[in-house]
Amino acid sequence: MNTGSQPTLDEIEDRFVELVAGRLSRDEADRWAARWVTEDDFVWDDLSWWALNNLYGIDLPASEGGGFLHDDEQVRAWLVELRRRRAA
Repeated sequence: MNTGSQPTLDEIEDRFVELVAGRLSRDEADRWAARWVTEDDFVWDDLSWWALNNLYGIDLPASEGGGFLHDDEQVRAWLVELRRRRAA
């Protein structure tokens, strides 16, 4: 079932920016990405697919000590990597 126009790489990057800035919750980012990752009607370029899959599950809890499986530093690193790969 098609859920609308697939997001552009700019829109995917914007989710990372909003998440890092604290204007988007991890739950909201995960739910947004899940909409696209679980939809099989779209064809994705490698970078968009990589970025979406990093957002999907961004709210998974760590197995020990509370917090998240991927901490804020990791999320920032993914944003840096996304921008580096876009510029290449």
